[in-house]
Amino acid sequence: MKTALEYSKELAAGTLTSRQLVQACLDEIRAKDGEIHAFLSYDAEDALAQADASDARRAAGKALSPLDGVPVAIKDNIAVNGQPLTCASKMLEHFVSPYDATVIANLRKAGAVLLGRCNMDEFAMGSSTENSAFVKTANPWNKDCVPGGSSGGSAAAVAARMVPIALGSDTGGSIRQPASFCGVVGFKPTYGCVSRYGAVAFASSLEQVGPLGTTVADVAMLYDAIASEDVHDSTALPGAREKAFPQLENFKPCRIGLPKEFFGGDAKIDAAVRAVAEWYKSRGCELVEISLPSVDLAIPAYYIIATAEASSNLARFDGIRYTHRSADATDAVNIYSKSRGEAFGEEVKRRILLGTYVLSAGFYDAYYKRAQKIRALIRNEFEAAFKEVDLILTPTTPETAFPKGGKISDPLKMYLGDICTVPANLAGLPAISFPCGTNDEGMPMGVQILGKALKDADVLAAAHAYEQSHPFETPGI
Repeated sequence: MKTALEYSKELAAGTLTSRQLVQACLDEIRAKDGEIHAFLSYDAEDALAQADASDARRAAGKALSPLDGVPVAIKDNIAVNGQPLTCASKMLEHFVSPYDATVIANLRKAGAVLLGRCNMDEFAMGSSTENSAFVKTANPWNKDCVPGGSSGGSAAAVAARMVPIALGSDTGGSIRQPASFCGVVGFKPTYGCVSRYGAVAFASSLEQVGPLGTTVADVAMLYDAIASEDVHDSTALPGAREKAFPQLENFKPCRIGLPKEFFGGDAKIDAAVRAVAEWYKSRGCELVEISLPSVDLAIPAYYIIATAEASSNLARFDGIRYTHRSADATDAVNIYSKSRGEAFGEEVKRRILLGTYVLSAGFYDAYYKRAQKIRALIRNEFEAAFKEVDLILTPTTPETAFPKGGKISDPLKMYLGDICTVPANLAGLPAISFPCGTNDEGMPMGVQILGKALKDADVLAAAHAYEQSHPFETPGI
């Protein structure tokens, strides 16, 4: 399978039809997904109908955008009218979305073909896609390993070359960490650049919808299609967004910060990231050793803020309206307690309980309020750092993909795997993960670039520059 950009050019040239492309993706899904389990559902008839509509537009000379006719897989927490919206949870097992998320409406305006619902950790709570209520996704590089999470299905679908591009969501690294584990590119935009309307809320002040693909160009093209203001989302920034794809070739030598707090994990990953830094230096960039001392507090602050917001957001799933309802419930209290007890998984329950605790009287100041102060401190440290440097370079993760079951019984150990990705969410900054080689076991490693708020195009251009000199092949299984 080729890149989305290559397919876009073939569609424009008339050497390929969208129906042919979508049918090829469907064939790949049928051939491979029995082992990978990247998808929870897909509607082949609907996808082909979308492809036929795209082909008709092109025949009439009315293609909507470069993405017209290109298939995009969708994480199963993003609403698509008439399609399942389960969040990989039994709570929403039979729910069908009655409307489109804004990012989906934007993709429809661009003519993209919406192809399939990707597996994820339940309600986006997890780092391995093992918390899905329905199936565990495998890493295409080694099917005994996890693909990362929570957007593990989206990353695996792209890495296995079942689709060229996909949408995920990133609350604490849920796009970038699986991108690193699966050897693909994943981008978390600046908070507010992409509407969250229609993305089922987990932690509203942290999460952003974003793209995954095999190349930075594909990711930039998809980002440009979904980024927009939105009257339905008060956190979506007003005004036009800076287009990233036309600026991919505009990378210029700059000052790149290497924060010491992000290194010291896997020695092989650290060495690979340092080698990436040296490549930028060879292209005229200045490397600056910097310090972000408060990021050591990022994990505890994040897991207080995120769980508090989860406790509030998930209160709407009450067993009364559109969710699972316990057959054993006898009154209103029973409906609420039994339905939630039956339908939520262990990790979701754990985070709701923790979030409720830190918001409760007597603990609010000690935990939630203090975590918000730490968040402000981290944001201020990033602002100070970006007065000295233009970009910040770090490992994406402190390790490569781990074996299935390796951490599922130890939540704290799982949470610590987010140490490199969580700070960008707390500060609302754009961040990208892209491959920087494989380790001795042949598993991919990821490098992360963070940029100033609203400088998404600069982050994508920097990653693109490296990628052009270091092409990386995904396995396709």
